[in-house]
Amino acid sequence: MRFWDNPKTNNLLSALLILKNARELKRFLRDLLTEQEILEFSRRWQAAKMLNNNVPYPIIEKETGLSSRTIARVSKWLSNGTGGYKLVLKRMGLTHHNHSSIGKGLR
Repeated sequence: MRFWDNPKTNNLLSALLILKNARELKRFLRDLLTEQEILEFSRRWQAAKMLNNNVPYPIIEKETGLSSRTIARVSKWLSNGTGGYKLVLKRMGLTHHNHSSIGKGLR
């Protein structure tokens, strides 16, 4: 995280935190990012939720359109990242699922 942890990116984080609701965030993100970038972030978040539910990679690939490589990166960040995915999953009440090894061989 050190590479991107700097005054410029901290300013962006401050801008995101000042927004009051989903409507404001949607407006800001659309001005900041291309539609394709927003869709890519959405697909990665969908993959994180599916990985949290032990959905096998082939199903995630089919439903999200992400490559297995991107799904593997999301899985790595979900398991060994800074805890951002886990924090949001928990706050959204999505961490109640069993994290068994079911389907791991299909990855």
